[in-house]
Amino acid sequence: MEDSARPLLVFVVGPPAVGKMSVGQAITERTGLRLFHNHLSIELALRYFDYGTPAFGRLNDEIRRRVIEEVAASDLPGLVFTFAWAFDVPEDQALVDGYARPFRERGARVLFAELEATQAERLKRNACLSRLAEKPSKRDLEASRRRLLEADARYQLNSGGKFDARPDYLRINNTLLTPGEAAERVIEHFGLPRMTGFPPGAQSPGLAR
Repeated sequence: MEDSARPLLVFVVGPPAVGKMSVGQAITERTGLRLFHNHLSIELALRYFDYGTPAFGRLNDEIRRRVIEEVAASDLPGLVFTFAWAFDVPEDQALVDGYARPFRERGARVLFAELEATQAERLKRNACLSRLAEKPSKRDLEASRRRLLEADARYQLNSGGKFDARPDYLRINNTLLTPGEAAERVIEHFGLPRMTGFPPGAQSPGLAR
């Protein structure tokens, strides 16, 4: 299969409020890939079950897997999927492998863009309007801030460079980058196909960091 005809799966990973959704949006605007940010399934599952309960976990995971399977089997160009990967939790590696499997079975390219930013910057982004609009569960800012700090203390949410030598992996410190600038780095590094009419370096209006 020609590379141009292969579907693409681009994981955008990193800790809470690092900008995964905004960078994912900027990538999809430039490439025509579809975006599945992790809170699409989280917010739906939260309508019925409390976070962390077995029922919540099953529903959240099933929604993600079904969307990934359908996109992988379709004629769509591919998917950008955001994920808060705890690198010290083996079950998270298993989840990533499972989400990637339907694309790999089709001979797709599976790529990883890891974002990292200072905690101070992420605490600022935690309250940005675009994040709160898409993620109702984050609108209690005091609770959201507390969960961010607790996650930082409990998990290893950046790889620390362990995958830097892999050709399918790109690590970006986006503390001082706009989503468009980070997206351009991903697109250029991996040679992703670009939509006609969206030249290199063009910026999307209205995207918060």
